Amino acid sequence: MSYKKFIPCIYLYKGNAVKGLDDRTILDTNPAALGRFYGDNNADELIVYDMSEGDAEHEESLDIIKAICADAEIPVIGAGNVKRMEDVKKLLYAGCKKAALNYSKPENVSLTEEVSKKFGKDKIVACVTEAETITRNEALLAEYVCEIILVKEKELKNAIAVSRLPLIASVPEVSLDKLMELLAHENVCGISGYAINENAQELLAIKSLCQNNGISVNTFEPAIRWEEFKLNTDGHVTVVVQDYKTDEVLMVAYMNEEAYNTTLKTGRMTYYSRSRQELWVKGETSGHYQYVKSLTADCDKDTILAKVSQVGAACHTGAHSCFFHEIMTKEYEESNPLKVFEQVFNVIKDRKIHSKEGSYTNYLFDKGIDKILKKLGEEATEIVIAAKNPNANEVKYEISDFLYHMMVLMAEKEITWEEITAELAKR
Repeated sequence: MSYKKFIPCIYLYKGNAVKGLDDRTILDTNPAALGRFYGDNNADELIVYDMSEGDAEHEESLDIIKAICADAEIPVIGAGNVKRMEDVKKLLYAGCKKAALNYSKPENVSLTEEVSKKFGKDKIVACVTEAETITRNEALLAEYVCEIILVKEKELKNAIAVSRLPLIASVPEVSLDKLMELLAHENVCGISGYAINENAQELLAIKSLCQNNGISVNTFEPAIRWEEFKLNTDGHVTVVVQDYKTDEVLMVAYMNEEAYNTTLKTGRMTYYSRSRQELWVKGETSGHYQYVKSLTADCDKDTILAKVSQVGAACHTGAHSCFFHEIMTKEYEESNPLKVFEQVFNVIKDRKIHSKEGSYTNYLFDKGIDKILKKLGEEATEIVIAAKNPNANEVKYEISDFLYHMMVLMAEKEITWEEITAELAKR
């Protein structure tokens, strides 16, 4: 199903989030935290406008955009300071799902075909100020662009009339009636701009209103009604909570019907406290909220598995997970690839901070980047040679050597496995 989207904007200027393209009033000195705020409050996407001046400032902005993409946990459209294909690549490599071309600049228009063929039509958005620009470039847009962002409200009526592509309407202020009127147009796929920024905390209520008026929006609509659950003797359902990124079990709690419905309504995990006999929004006093990523019932429908984005610690003791009292353990060799990579990588990172005499890892760090790259190149060659031999074990050993040296390089360049896996997932 195609949902209508609510898309806040972050206007990035000199490292800060400012009020708008023409208003440099500082709204937030931590744009990544602002991106997280929008994501936590059920925005569907986010547009980041890079308003930097000069190459050095632009590179700093790209680092901030990378942090925004990581923290917001919603798709990001990167816009601004695109002059060549390399700039589009940098935005996508920073984590943006799409890059916007400014169609007020002829050089961006001429760049469209090249970047679309390189990165895919689904990655390219056109940012326009005039409806006439859409008409003049209709064929180019249809073939190489997936969406259009209109940044001038006065052109909205004409743009809706002529656009054959999904249109994101950027509006400064708008009443709820006007908002629903705009979203009712088939080719308006979303609303962005100051109107959404100012009402970010009310997005769930706005979405509910849209839904009641027959407009399809992305909300937490349950496939299982409360009446379908098999309740325990207290009338509750057990909830097992996992970190959505790592699958680490964080805690176990309980829901009654009100907690279930409140969780679905707000997007924040809400439980029933059996000891206090009251509703309990996780994080309400500590700030360690849990934002819902998915809810899944087990085969008997008597337990819910919740995957969440955890802010801070899940446990009241300050521990990330409530499960840390070891009862017994039988020695075993960890074979979960993610855990093995993390364990080895953590040792390598520790060696970089705490040098150990005789450590080969410390030898590589001490020799520096050129030595690390030389060894990485040698190990890559060893893989090629080993692959020509019939014994597959040799390939296994050489790949292991290569991965170790690659992790040394990652530690040297301060790249995490999470960044690598996120990049692979995008592809």
